[in-house]
Amino acid sequence: MKKRVIAPLAAAVLFVFLLSCCGKSGGEITTGQIGVIKDEEFGHIYIDKTIDEFNGLGFVPGDSVDIAFDNGMSFEDIPYYTGYYVPVGELLVCAYPGYPHVVIARNYGDSVWEEFELTEGATVTVTLNEAGRYLDEQELFAMEYSDNRADYDSDEIFANFRELKGGRLKDGLIYRSASPCDNQHGRAEYADKLAEEAGIRFVLNLSDNETKYASYVEAGDHDLEYYDSLNGEGNVMFLAMTANYRSEAFAKSLADGVFTMTVHDGPCLIHCVEGKDRTGFACALLLALADASFDEIVDDYMASFENYYGLNLDNDPDKFEAVEGNVNDFFCCMCGVEADTPVDTLDLKKGAEDYLRTGGLGDEQIFLIEDYLTQ
Repeated sequence: MKKRVIAPLAAAVLFVFLLSCCGKSGGEITTGQIGVIKDEEFGHIYIDKTIDEFNGLGFVPGDSVDIAFDNGMSFEDIPYYTGYYVPVGELLVCAYPGYPHVVIARNYGDSVWEEFELTEGATVTVTLNEAGRYLDEQELFAMEYSDNRADYDSDEIFANFRELKGGRLKDGLIYRSASPCDNQHGRAEYADKLAEEAGIRFVLNLSDNETKYASYVEAGDHDLEYYDSLNGEGNVMFLAMTANYRSEAFAKSLADGVFTMTVHDGPCLIHCVEGKDRTGFACALLLALADASFDEIVDDYMASFENYYGLNLDNDPDKFEAVEGNVNDFFCCMCGVEADTPVDTLDLKKGAEDYLRTGGLGDEQIFLIEDYLTQ
């Protein structure tokens, strides 16, 4: 397998060491009062500084920071990471690789822009609380992938494209992938080509609305001919979902999408941007409905991390098991139990059915979905 990048932390560790040697401490590194921008897709808060500019001030992933908005809302001791490495619903500052701005967000949470009652023109001050306080967590979770096709062994791996398999799920019915239309990671043309080769006839687009899709078409920076033909036939459903799978809005959108899928001929494709987390939850739900085992669902979810990062149980068991915890939370959410409930005590199929009921479906509709999925 060709090279993936699991982000090295030597530079971060050295910087924290030098910082301590120079006597740097909380309060000495700050952004000052700067503007914020609303992320329209998730409701996150973008700090009006690029990741490089933010780090150039002296912030290092693994630091603890304080946040103060000009409306009086403030938070202390918030972790600064390169990914969403906090428990579901917790606050963090994130410099996600490949994105231009540092973001303030809740992991898998609702809009913090709305929660913090921000309006256009709002400002924030981010100040170092303690250098390296969360460096162990940053080191455990940190991963970064390449957007260069040459770094991957196949188009399928690069596009995170694969058939969903497990339980009694019909062969060749459901596929999942990175976005075939949103090209921010350079994968859209590959995913579009693979969708055509698989004969995809219906698509659940979890991340976009019609306006965003039109912007991709207008940009014209990649070939999405097949996807656009499906959309022209009315065979793409745009759900524009956030990442908060614990919200009623997410449950309703996903339930509507999955039920709509049953009145279309397959094969069907499910995707978001990376085809990893929102798509991961949707596919976990479908596999549970098709009587897939816990291990089959975990294996499917973790395949995305092997595709993007080359991560598997053999090469980094600690990181693998930490990421695997995401699936445990999927199961606990579907089953309506506390996040630390042992998953081997859960009835996954009943949990998936109950989740669809939360989304507004009745028993007859759920039966039709299960009949559509299984052989």
